[in-house]
Amino acid sequence: MRPAYLNIGERTNVTGSAKFRKLIVEGNYTAALDVARQQVEAGAAVIDINMDEGLLDSKQAMITFLNLIAAEPDIARVPVMIDSSKWEVIEAGLKCVQGKPIVNSISMKEGEDKFREQAVACLRYGAAVVVMAFDEVGQADTAARKIEICTRAYRILVDEVGFPPEDIIFDPNIFAVATGIEEHDNYAVDFIEATKVIKATLPYARVSGGVSNVSFSFRGNEPVRRAIHSVFLYHAIAAGMDMGIVNAGDLPVYSDIDPVLREAVEDVILNRPQRTNVTNTERLVDIAPGFKGDKTEARVVNLEWRNAPVGKRIEHALVNGITEFIDADTEEARLSFDRPLHVIEGPLMDGMNVVGDLFGSGKMFLPQVVKSARVMKQAVAWLEPFMEAEKEGQPRSSNGKILMATVKGDVHDIGKNIVGVVLQCNNYEVIDLGVMVPADRILDAAKEHGVDIIGLSGLITPSLDEMVFVAREMERRGFDIPLLIGGATTSRTHTAVKIEPGYHKGSTTYVIDASRAVGVVSGLLSRTEREKNEAATRDEYVRIREQYARGQEVKARASLPEARKNRFTVDPADAMPGKPSFIGVRAYESWDLQDLADHIDWTPFFASWELIGRYPLILEDEVVGQAAKDLFADAQTMLKRIVDEKWFTAKGVVGFWPAQAVGDDVAVFADESRSEEIARFHTLRQQIKKSNGKPNLALSDFVAEQGEDYIGAFAVTAGHGELEKAKAFKDAGDDYSSIMAAALADRLAEAFAERLHKEVRTQLWGYAAEEATSVDDLIAEQYQGIRPAPGYPAQPDHTEKATLFRLLDAGNNAGMALTESFAMTPPASVSGLYFGHPGSHYFGVGKIDRDQIEDYARRKGWDVETAERWLAPILNYEPGQAARGAAA
Repeated sequence: MRPAYLNIGERTNVTGSAKFRKLIVEGNYTAALDVARQQVEAGAAVIDINMDEGLLDSKQAMITFLNLIAAEPDIARVPVMIDSSKWEVIEAGLKCVQGKPIVNSISMKEGEDKFREQAVACLRYGAAVVVMAFDEVGQADTAARKIEICTRAYRILVDEVGFPPEDIIFDPNIFAVATGIEEHDNYAVDFIEATKVIKATLPYARVSGGVSNVSFSFRGNEPVRRAIHSVFLYHAIAAGMDMGIVNAGDLPVYSDIDPVLREAVEDVILNRPQRTNVTNTERLVDIAPGFKGDKTEARVVNLEWRNAPVGKRIEHALVNGITEFIDADTEEARLSFDRPLHVIEGPLMDGMNVVGDLFGSGKMFLPQVVKSARVMKQAVAWLEPFMEAEKEGQPRSSNGKILMATVKGDVHDIGKNIVGVVLQCNNYEVIDLGVMVPADRILDAAKEHGVDIIGLSGLITPSLDEMVFVAREMERRGFDIPLLIGGATTSRTHTAVKIEPGYHKGSTTYVIDASRAVGVVSGLLSRTEREKNEAATRDEYVRIREQYARGQEVKARASLPEARKNRFTVDPADAMPGKPSFIGVRAYESWDLQDLADHIDWTPFFASWELIGRYPLILEDEVVGQAAKDLFADAQTMLKRIVDEKWFTAKGVVGFWPAQAVGDDVAVFADESRSEEIARFHTLRQQIKKSNGKPNLALSDFVAEQGEDYIGAFAVTAGHGELEKAKAFKDAGDDYSSIMAAALADRLAEAFAERLHKEVRTQLWGYAAEEATSVDDLIAEQYQGIRPAPGYPAQPDHTEKATLFRLLDAGNNAGMALTESFAMTPPASVSGLYFGHPGSHYFGVGKIDRDQIEDYARRKGWDVETAERWLAPILNYEPGQAARGAAA
């Protein structure tokens, strides 16, 4: 006999139902009650209520909705599950709910003491609890981890707290299957196996889970999602699952599911051995569109090119990025050649040569080239099994072997990935070591693979020092191959002045962007041209160093005392920004992605694909307009999927504290008494000689030295899920989608920073409550206040992020961290400070002299060498000239 099972209605959850969220945000509680009523009428035995939304007062919304439910007998007849990631919201709900509630959820992620404390509170309120399989290490993914955590929690609850075992509901974590990532294939089986053991070994405990999680890979195809839910529940209930959060009125009967679809879904859920030469996931992906049920009208497509010879068809597919027919065309070509390798070296490379020629002549643009690479990879993937079957088969020749890496401490790789794709399109073998790669690993891999060139990439300024170190290590270890330098913070001048002098045995070349990469690489690997090209680069770098030295000699600066005397002073007529609405921090678990999408600044997006121009004018540009339109259309399509299918989670944290300027520093206090200093931000002052009464600025100038003033800080990310999604695309041979996903995550993170800043100005700090800014106004920074970031021109010291992250507790509140070089992870992240004074504005510190470096080192508690290392790009002198008496 199958166990009894309870449906938990999921539609009264603002994070799971866009309709319900809209009703609650608009304050339309009458219609929101109808949603709850429909869930009960559809068979929900419990309704899950969640109000965790960035723009909501979650606590008040929970209280209001539960009080309204209490007056609705047809809803109140079923138990309520109070669902929130915030304990204050859960406790507020417990105080006003009638009957026996269920708390969703508590866990050991913050340790056993916090777990016991919350369990005791739930026991006092008479609530049952959902216990997540989550401990100090993280969420349980395997069956063994699920069982281990649930058993440990059960023993604490029953043996120590005295919790009734029948009031314990374990959620062993339902994760998405069919993601394309092999490690995820067993997630459903892990849940089912863990359920069996929990029910057998932990008496009276129940098992629940968020069923809709299992089908996230098929967001947008509701018939397939419903089938996945039904099949999963069929097997999970048989294993002992007692309840699950799912749309109660939207589940098909297991036996009524189309047999073909049911078998494909069951293969995925149970992770059965694949039946054919495609994986279970691939098979389900292939058949899923046939069950979508869309009635959209097919668009007319010109397929005349399909009448051309196969070589021309392959060329057309490569040039236009069309994957639809490439498998069939590749197979047709294979059958006409003696060996499958000849298809690669023949029509495929012929087609890619056309792509390279068009790209080189400016008739194709980077996004189109990356699409071409996707077609090429799909064709090669088709041929690989045939090549492996050839005993006498030999690896195909390439134009050269290139190792690429983002250097230690840096997590950014969009530009590097684009360069890699462009090189692969031109028949270079690329070995990509990824991000945060130390020098030893780079050089060991270069030896192991016998590469012809090493390419280094970096985005943050500390990466510049690491590149210098790698170059010197190449010299020390006797390398003589070319070294390429690229990335957002790199430059021809830095390469010439800092990197190239440390590597004499080989050449060092700066590559400005992906469009130049092929020309540079081919010139360096050419037997006849290499020596001439390297000599020309060396001569150019000598001239750059001489020019740089002359520039350093003539740029006199004001002394630090002179600059401080000429500081910015607050106009007494300017109103102070006032007191924020709270002191301390506030976290945002999952900001609405659609809201962020509506605030994207698209101009930098095009720049990341090397299409230069302002949006929306770039769409009409005579040269790149069509490429920009195509790229924008693809971006919109993916962005819709990101939002609808929740590929990423946008987390953030904001904080405000009393503050006052102390010289060039900003002291931060715990509370209004200003008696306990909890942090100090160190700022740098411009030393350029000013005229016309203009001040020498430091960020501390925008905070009052006396009286009541405040400072804000933030850290936001849209990158939770980005790396996994980008990797899944990359592993599937789709570099275009991989790069697109990362680029859109970056744009969403920047939009999050802009959107949260507006919330700060109008609500949280509220010094511009009447502000009426459009998205264009936000992009143009037409508002009061600034949000400068450590590592940028107004404060070039990246290490200040450590203080920022500590104050915000960004790890716990936003899942963000810093590398040893103070790059933020996830990569799609933004952080900074808030200054609200109407006179505050952005500026660049520029070059600084020895006296300020020595003073800054003293204030930071550093020795001078450390200060010089972190601030090397802005020094107005050669390191080593400063007096050493300023050490801490």
